[in-house]
Amino acid sequence: MSSLSANEDCLGWAARDASGVLSPYSFNRRAVRSDDVSIKITHCGVCYADVIWTKNGFGDSKYPLVPGHEIVGIVQEVGSNVNRFKVGDHVGVGTYVNSCRDCEYCNDEEEVNCTKRRVSTFNGVDDDGTITKGGYSSYIVVHDRYCFRIPDDYPLASAAPLLCAGITVYSPMIRHKMNQSGKSLGVIGLGGLGHMAVKFGKAFGLNVTVLSTSISKKEEALTLLGADKFVVSSDQQQMKAEAKSLDFIIDTAAGDHPFDPYMSLLKTGGVLVLVAFPSEVKFHPASLNIGMKTVSGSVTGGTKSTQEMIDFCSAHKIYPNIEVIPIHYANEALERLIKRDVRYRFVIDIENSLK
Repeated sequence: MSSLSANEDCLGWAARDASGVLSPYSFNRRAVRSDDVSIKITHCGVCYADVIWTKNGFGDSKYPLVPGHEIVGIVQEVGSNVNRFKVGDHVGVGTYVNSCRDCEYCNDEEEVNCTKRRVSTFNGVDDDGTITKGGYSSYIVVHDRYCFRIPDDYPLASAAPLLCAGITVYSPMIRHKMNQSGKSLGVIGLGGLGHMAVKFGKAFGLNVTVLSTSISKKEEALTLLGADKFVVSSDQQQMKAEAKSLDFIIDTAAGDHPFDPYMSLLKTGGVLVLVAFPSEVKFHPASLNIGMKTVSGSVTGGTKSTQEMIDFCSAHKIYPNIEVIPIHYANEALERLIKRDVRYRFVIDIENSLK
């Protein structure tokens, strides 16, 4: 295939200001370099990060901003040094597209923790000074190190949420040995991340309890997702009955919530991992000290663990629950995401709707 021109237009949808409203936007991608892969995007998952940065939630948004970091598609060109991928391969791109490649974390394939220069997939500053633009677009050019192979028999639409929601819960579960069959896992919150934690927990052979403030999610948690137990976390009697019953807890709840009640559910030596971003984390020292408990934080994952997670999902037939939407529905999807009105991940059909 002839080399793509650096002047070829890429069609996307972008926010122009802090209103966060997305609309069609044409821009240029870089020409394919020797270590690059050019990917025709077929699908892109919708993450709450898209809401945050389109609306300038952290005060650092660079407009026009093209969101999206749960990207999957088909390789349309590879650079001269690329041996891992070929034209036609199914691939994915996650939350970052560059790093220093020489710090201790990059050397351990934990690039997400790069100490010098981790470049986000959108709204980041790449090594050539350009602002990165994400997956709400027709194609993307990425260094091959930050691309992941999607097995041919794994549906591309289902693969998209794995690149953020999936790896965000899988990575700390593996790190804290939450894959020990027979042990017990609590999952706080049943959204895009939470429902994947339930699926991984069941695949690992854990006894899974969903902890939610919403009784309306009970039937889905138990029958659709296969959780073993559902606890209404605002019900003190139900919570008291589960005291010291869990080996692990994955906390995916982004809204502010008390931590002491959940800490009381951990067994001696239990671990609570926080993967969301409430405005504060506050608990009594006794909740931590008594019972030798651990509280840990985590974001997505390195390239090694991400590929491992994708392969695990393929081997165990783990598929996110998704709602596929066209690009022109993106603004409504983001508003529904704010209202937590999605079961459990929106995925944009880029290939068939972005024209």
